[in-house]
Amino acid sequence: MPGFRKYASTVAVFAAVLYFALIIALFGVISLLAAVPVIGDPHAGELVGPVAVAASGLLLFGCLLGIALRVPEERQRIAPLTALAIGVGAYLAYSFIGAFAFFVSRDAIGALIFLGGLITGPFAIVAGIVAFVIAVLFMLVLASRVGDRGRPKWPWEKEDE
Repeated sequence: MPGFRKYASTVAVFAAVLYFALIIALFGVISLLAAVPVIGDPHAGELVGPVAVAASGLLLFGCLLGIALRVPEERQRIAPLTALAIGVGAYLAYSFIGAFAFFVSRDAIGALIFLGGLITGPFAIVAGIVAFVIAVLFMLVLASRVGDRGRPKWPWEKEDE
């Protein structure tokens, strides 16, 4: 694996870890300040929340890894629409995979009602917003990497300085 691809893959791993850390922190703060549980249905089970967060985080990681491995170093740019698509994908993954996890343990009608609560709740929205911000920052870090070319030089600077 070339140097830039290894660097970009490592940054993608760290971005995914940052996403999980921010989600845990923000969910806790929102739950504390709004006095609402992250998973509102007490019959949902203990794994619905972690499965939903894992789904959105893995989607983010897969997208960032795709950017890291497919886009050449010289073509790295900040693509706001791509970041927005990643954010919307994380929002939908959190909602739909969470509802699917509920469906596995309960019934279909209950899962649809649960999905409605997830989609309109603050936690899925926060998952999407955080994924968008992480994707933009990931693209910024990759686009601003100096790499093997070195720092930019003025025309009057000599190579030996």
